[in-house]
Amino acid sequence: MPAQSERRGELILNPTSRSTKQLITGIRYTIIYILLILLALFMMGPFLWLLSVSLMPGRNVFSSPPAILPTFIDFDNYVQVWKFMSFPRYISNTVIITALGVVFNILLSSLTAYPLAVFHFKGRNIVFSLLIATMIIPSSTAMIVHYLTIQALHLGNSFLGVVLPAAVSVFNIFLMRQTFLGVPSDIRDSGKMDGASELRIFWQLVLPLVKPGIAVIGLLEVMAFWNNFLWPIVVLEDPGKYPLAAALTYLNGQFSYNFGWIAAGTMISVTPIIVVFLFTQRYYMEGIAGAIKG
Repeated sequence: MPAQSERRGELILNPTSRSTKQLITGIRYTIIYILLILLALFMMGPFLWLLSVSLMPGRNVFSSPPAILPTFIDFDNYVQVWKFMSFPRYISNTVIITALGVVFNILLSSLTAYPLAVFHFKGRNIVFSLLIATMIIPSSTAMIVHYLTIQALHLGNSFLGVVLPAAVSVFNIFLMRQTFLGVPSDIRDSGKMDGASELRIFWQLVLPLVKPGIAVIGLLEVMAFWNNFLWPIVVLEDPGKYPLAAALTYLNGQFSYNFGWIAAGTMISVTPIIVVFLFTQRYYMEGIAGAIKG
């Protein structure tokens, strides 16, 4: 009772204390949001400039002063570059390569990470340490080995030859191992008590519990395969089989005089990535949080 009476007395003596605190809190949050919006606009600056350039047909964007905002909106660049490049063919090539890459990475990384997380065998930590140690090797140094291997397997100029060298990555194995470590061991024990095989436990009991981790791998690999341009150019001999990023790079010199076409083609190529990220960002954050916790 004395404590409650003191609080009431403070509120009576200082009736504006609560409103003052709310005002200070509101000002602080307003400043934080303004700074975050400015930072977001700064980070999105190149993307917004590219979008603006794609909507300005026939304009020299490198003139002085540079054109930042479009004087009028016209989609002529998109129409012309769509007709010039045969986008449906390149988009279908990209979808096939991306789908194969995502499926291979999810299956192989999960099958590799599961025993490293739940099985206790001699040399488990050594195997995992060796896998992690390979992450310091630049991927470009293995390109010659990958090329010779693909040619020896007679997979040159094929979509499978583009996908196989990146069919699994050590980072995905590490991510899935950390995610599997967060799954309670009781789930696996209950499956054993019911007489389920290890493969069935993995497929029906454990794998559905790590959907956020799978979503993270799917999102990362979609971006990686969708934007990949160097390796497809090396492996594929037929330009008609190029994915979208490689096609844009290959055809860049053919319409380099018109930067609006290049900007429009780039915007078309990155739009699917933006859409995929918007629909999967919740799972992405859950997967990263689960991997860190594991």
